[in-house]
Amino acid sequence: MKYLILLFTFFAASCSGPGSLPNYSVAPEFQLTERSGRSVTRQDLNGKVWIADFIFTHCSGICPAMSSNMERLQAMLPQEIRLVSFSVDPTNDTPAVLTEYAQRYHAHPERWLFLTGDPDAIQNLSVGGFKLALDPSSGTEAEPILHSSRFVLVDREGHIRGYYGTEDQDALNRLIADAKKLL
Repeated sequence: MKYLILLFTFFAASCSGPGSLPNYSVAPEFQLTERSGRSVTRQDLNGKVWIADFIFTHCSGICPAMSSNMERLQAMLPQEIRLVSFSVDPTNDTPAVLTEYAQRYHAHPERWLFLTGDPDAIQNLSVGGFKLALDPSSGTEAEPILHSSRFVLVDREGHIRGYYGTEDQDALNRLIADAKKLL
């Protein structure tokens, strides 16, 4: 019986067909503040394919490379796909700071959102919702905020469909192809 259950589980997981994307979980609900000062919720992204990342503006590590890759994605992907950068340092990353940061990367204000909000909400969003590492208890000059460097692909219904390394060009190419599949 155990083998029958395992076989059924495998069959059910693979029924979506060859080349289809996994369905990890549903992106969590949130209500945060965009760089423009307006409130943004997950419902505002319903019906849209979007790519998320977690960054902070004074990062001297991986964040500038992640944001540069997001800038490239903005240029390479169809206009319908949204980009969403969540700040893991909401204390310092105010809407004004995020606006200045977004300008450095030529972020289109309607296509690429920069969100900030309550530190606990961001922690829960990253760790509990997107299942990405975040240790905001660091955050000193000697020890920067530790956070995931992955991009997350979310479909039109809010389902997380993929995680992609930001330092691997093959992973970024897969992300581009997968995002286009979801359109």
